[in-house]
Amino acid sequence: MIYLSVPTLYTHTIIYLSVPTLYSVDELTIIDILTRRSYSQRREIAFEYEKRSKKDMITALKGALSGSLEAVILGLMKSTAQYDASEIKGSIKGLGTDEETLIEMVCSRSAEELVEIKRVYKEMFKKELEKDVAGDTSGDFRSLLLALAKRDEPSNIVDYEKIDQDARALYEAGVKRKGTDVATWITIMSERSVPHLQKVFDRYKSYSPYDMQESIRKEVKGDLEKSFLTLVECFENKQQYFANRLSEAMKGKSAKEKVVTRIVVSRCEVDLMKIRTEFKKLNQKSLYQTIAEHTKGDYQKVLLSLCGGDD
Repeated sequence: MIYLSVPTLYTHTIIYLSVPTLYSVDELTIIDILTRRSYSQRREIAFEYEKRSKKDMITALKGALSGSLEAVILGLMKSTAQYDASEIKGSIKGLGTDEETLIEMVCSRSAEELVEIKRVYKEMFKKELEKDVAGDTSGDFRSLLLALAKRDEPSNIVDYEKIDQDARALYEAGVKRKGTDVATWITIMSERSVPHLQKVFDRYKSYSPYDMQESIRKEVKGDLEKSFLTLVECFENKQQYFANRLSEAMKGKSAKEKVVTRIVVSRCEVDLMKIRTEFKKLNQKSLYQTIAEHTKGDYQKVLLSLCGGDD
């Protein structure tokens, strides 16, 4: 995505983002300005807006927008870590847990990303992320999420002496025995680096008649199955995982807007260009075209602008 410089925008920002007016809101200008800037640029615009108009820009946007467009624009006014922290909080507050969101947000994030999300979560909500997750989940599902959340030091170390040992341990803890030693799976998948695990999963095929994903489907069910599958898919190819999620969310006549919004907003400054590439490989159709076919109105316009172009 190409970002424009901020200084030339201040005049337009104050004129067009002074919303709502007595008559109408110019959604297209809001979309054009805010989707074509980076988070740091959007924060500068918000600062300048407040300085000149004596009003908080986020409050003004809340008053001017609604529905899915509002969700996207307000998401863009947060940093990636703030947005992720807010999504995790939203998945566990109130009655019931949105396991689908919680699994995606915890299991698809790297150790480095989770360190920052935990810091921001505490800053935003005055609570420890691990405690909130522990209070809203149970059993092996909780154990896995907490093991992932507690990772501190991102690592790219490959311990060549442990590759065969870990592959054999995963096999012996699952497919080889009756019942699954879930604790062993959790330990290996939460304590090893991504490059190391990629080699482990490759070696695993020499022990098991099934690959790691097939083994997970045979051994565990429910939220634990979804969590392990998300982990393995992301270890193998994270951008392909998100491309798959977007594809699934736009299979019907209309999109699952919550899923599409979450992925596009959270990844637009991380790896959305790579996700676009993987999406085209999987579907023989671009992400841009698919969004155009399954969404409409201002929501469609804001997503296409963030998508950044056709492939």
